[in-house]
Amino acid sequence: MIRATFTLTAASLLLVSAAPAKAPPFDTPAPVAYLIDLSSGAVLLAKDADRRMPPASMAKMMTTNVAFELIDRGDLALNKMCTVRPETWQKWHGPQAGSTMFLSPNEQVSVENLLHGIVTLSGNDASVVLAECIAGTEEAFANVMNENAKRLGLANSQFGNSNGWPDEGRTYVTARDLATLARAEIENHPQLYKKFYSQTSFTWGKTLGSGTDITQANRNPLLGRVPGADGLKTGHTDEAGYGFTGSAEQNGRRLVMVIAGLDSFNQRIEESVRLMQWGFSAWQTKPLYKAGASVGSAKVQLGSDSEVALVAPRDLAVTIPAGVLSKIQSTKIRYQGPVKAPIAKGQHIADLVVTTSDAGEQVMPLVAAEAVGEAGFFARAWIGFKQLLGMA
Repeated sequence: MIRATFTLTAASLLLVSAAPAKAPPFDTPAPVAYLIDLSSGAVLLAKDADRRMPPASMAKMMTTNVAFELIDRGDLALNKMCTVRPETWQKWHGPQAGSTMFLSPNEQVSVENLLHGIVTLSGNDASVVLAECIAGTEEAFANVMNENAKRLGLANSQFGNSNGWPDEGRTYVTARDLATLARAEIENHPQLYKKFYSQTSFTWGKTLGSGTDITQANRNPLLGRVPGADGLKTGHTDEAGYGFTGSAEQNGRRLVMVIAGLDSFNQRIEESVRLMQWGFSAWQTKPLYKAGASVGSAKVQLGSDSEVALVAPRDLAVTIPAGVLSKIQSTKIRYQGPVKAPIAKGQHIADLVVTTSDAGEQVMPLVAAEAVGEAGFFARAWIGFKQLLGMA
């Protein structure tokens, strides 16, 4: 298989510019920061984005993602009841256990409520109970987390437990990988993402003595401060500092951000809000193709057709600095080809790669416009004969 690249020369894709624009500057005290525009794939900020670091509670995004995968496959029901083992409760309650959902020993809790406890309350206890409920032990669940990380392409991440608790370096991530994980939550499981993220508070457990309901607020620093904010997860330990992976959508444009290593709770709020606001105000998107528009074609190997049309699966846009003229330097279709049949309609088989004068390379998916079946026996024989003679 070879990587095929084809240059598009449509004049409508050019944004005329007298001179190249410069990316707007952004300085942050966060040792690690990353911001990506999902509408275009443009990385707007990358500060030490590939540094391996402890994720703290941001690791719970992977615990949630594993559960979302199982739920959407029909292998895990939201109403399944999970038992809080006394041994798990003993380890994960009290001040030494960090943030908790305030579960009780032998309590029966649904998967749905455990997910609320993980996402909204950042419950370390809820994460372990869900892990044990799904995989039997937390160790076995960590193996599932790592399999999921590999499938999602998290090249520099490893998980040793379900809640991000310090484990002598076995659990580590990068900001780039966390953003990829956040994107998977948002795009692969939109209904579950909408159901569980952005909830401002959740009530579970009762206080000792009076038995009053315990309501805890979501620590997401963007909620109520940035329009369109709807996720994802904060994290804090002495080792990791204060971090946050967040997302917001405005006017159909979604950004995902990661910051890590900050010194305080308030600094995390300030920098999270400032970075997300900068992403929306200092950058703009320009449309390229509407959803369903034909962009090009890809060659097909051993298929009923020799090529397949490529279309935009959603509205595609390029990200450029706001208020300035900019230029697309090149627009190419890239894929590993020829693509082997069979191909399903809507299958992601190629990428649109746009290079701008100021935001670098932006990569957007392209999908097959129609299904392509495998060629029949005689067609395959004829193709092989032509290849043997150098005719194909």
